[in-house]
Amino acid sequence: MAGFSKDLGIDLGTIFTRIAEGSRIVVEEPTVVAIDVADQKIVEVGRQARDMEGRVPDSIEVARPLQNGVIADYEITESLLRVLLQRVSGPIRIFKPNVMISVPYGVTSVESRAVHEAVLQAGARDAYLIQQPLAAALGVDLPINSPSGNMVVCLGGGATQCAVLAMYGIVSAETMRSGGQTMDEYIVTYVRRKYGVIISNITAEQLKIKIGAAVTQDTEQSLEVQGQDQVTGLPRPVTLTTGEIVEALQEPMRQITETCRRVLEKTPPELVSDIIDRGMALTGGGALLRGIDKLLTKALGIPAYLVDNPLTCVAEGTARGLGMYSVLRRNLPPV
Repeated sequence: MAGFSKDLGIDLGTIFTRIAEGSRIVVEEPTVVAIDVADQKIVEVGRQARDMEGRVPDSIEVARPLQNGVIADYEITESLLRVLLQRVSGPIRIFKPNVMISVPYGVTSVESRAVHEAVLQAGARDAYLIQQPLAAALGVDLPINSPSGNMVVCLGGGATQCAVLAMYGIVSAETMRSGGQTMDEYIVTYVRRKYGVIISNITAEQLKIKIGAAVTQDTEQSLEVQGQDQVTGLPRPVTLTTGEIVEALQEPMRQITETCRRVLEKTPPELVSDIIDRGMALTGGGALLRGIDKLLTKALGIPAYLVDNPLTCVAEGTARGLGMYSVLRRNLPPV
């Protein structure tokens, strides 16, 4: 029976959930669910639900069931996974899929169990957990099968993880329970303080993506956005520049740098010398922020580089990890 089951890898992220089958991404949806408040039934999931955010009456609640990389609402997460698994396997599943699903490094046993139970209840036959840095390393083909050091920085929406890997395991690592969403909040605060204008987190995210950077850029870009005047409550446009976004993100960038520095301090010197030669791989949506590779290279003295598939490498790595379970088993989180 197992031979007819699909083998799926799931990157359950705070912002996006991606499902991989083999080397293909078969589902990529925002981790957002719209719920009818009265009936407690799902109205929409994914992109359609995200488009409703801030635009619907009180009868519909738009929820993000994951916060800082871990499950904040178990039932909604289970419902989301069930819908997404149905898209891959079909509504009638004679053979349930085998699933490997990512969790942040250092999650508690309660948080791990919540993910494991949610994916089983959503329709998986067997479920295995894998740490996101390990999955990312598999997804970008780092040579972690040897006793030499490899460094991965996962810059996600809800968590930032830095890890050194060797022999299919994590030697030293640290997780900071903040990421891209925290950057958005810093931009919102900056605009409110400097201009007296309140913008939404969605608008802040667009500023970060379109004109944002981690370090000062040679070419200055600008973008006009609509906000709400803090005093009058009326709509008011405000134009922001790349330099202002760099200024707004100084504290989150410092926190990321410090997290990576602490991991390196805990790493054996032999592995650090390998990392200096090979550099550190930047993955996740935050790795797309302009100049973050230059910032980390300058701050840590280790070359940082953006991988070819920063958004999908964790999902691809979980799918690959399922086929390598016998090798990885001793280094995977217990459930």
